[in-house]
Amino acid sequence: QVRLMESGGGSVQAGGSLKLSCAASGAVFCRMAWYRQAPGKERELVSSISSGGTTSYADSVKGRFTVSQDNAKNTLYLQMNSLKTEDTAVYYCAASRLSRLGDTFRCPGDPESWGQGTQVTVSS
Repeated sequence: QVRLMESGGGSVQAGGSLKLSCAASGAVFCRMAWYRQAPGKERELVSSISSGGTTSYADSVKGRFTVSQDNAKNTLYLQMNSLKTEDTAVYYCAASRLSRLGDTFRCPGDPESWGQGTQVTVSS
């Protein structure tokens, strides 16, 4: 059974820090990612990391957020520093499994598994 469980959300003052964790079980993923959704806004990709360690970040969080993973523990992390009120959102852990068709391999960009979300609130 595939499960993704986020933790580490909370309320902080602008300029503060939080570290989110996502514990995964039931599968091995080729890519894991953090998404967020603020009230009245579309869900957006915040950061991702491949099983090989390649990372990506939304422009709005570059230089402030750091994504990492512990492959042995199948756990994803998001260190969030210098938080802004604009970072307020529900943060979701998401993951993709490797897709194979014959000799072709790919890791889908669209996640197949999602966590329940954890609230991050940044106040001024």
